[in-house]
Amino acid sequence: MNRLKNQRVYLAGAIDRVPDRGTTWRDAITPFLEDMGIIVFNPISKPTDIGLEDKDTHLIKTKLKQHHRYDELASMMKTIRSVDLRLVDISDFLIVNLDINTHPCGTLEEIFWANRQKKPIIIHTVQGKEHTPDWLFGTIPHQMIFSTWDEIKHYLTHINNSENIDTHKRWYFFSM
Repeated sequence: MNRLKNQRVYLAGAIDRVPDRGTTWRDAITPFLEDMGIIVFNPISKPTDIGLEDKDTHLIKTKLKQHHRYDELASMMKTIRSVDLRLVDISDFLIVNLDINTHPCGTLEEIFWANRQKKPIIIHTVQGKEHTPDWLFGTIPHQMIFSTWDEIKHYLTHINNSENIDTHKRWYFFSM
């Protein structure tokens, strides 16, 4: 069926408070998604030259904080936030990496932003589905919350190829 071909996914997850800047899981899942023909929006390597969140940006933000230059930091973060939320807007679905030991401020906003649009939001909880914050069970169909990346890959393969799928009132595919 190849339902997910040309669909756009945004990869949401912590960047500024994790040691690898959020690159490892994004780099690992991207080839799988691209092999399915999915267009990947990665906030670390945005398809624009504004609102970047690369290593250089992180160093600049750190220095701004150290020197108490909060007006400049706020200006920089407003652009980053705006670009990231716009990428959520134009995405068809989200994949979220949620580590409950990290404070994922932007990630939570992206989840709730996408939820208001009733987009499919697929969550990988690092500590396991049973440790997912309770609030999310009232927000997202629990069938879209997973403990492992293999479960997510299996789920996406099912959505992509199976004749009958449970849309959970989130997956809508249009003939164009």
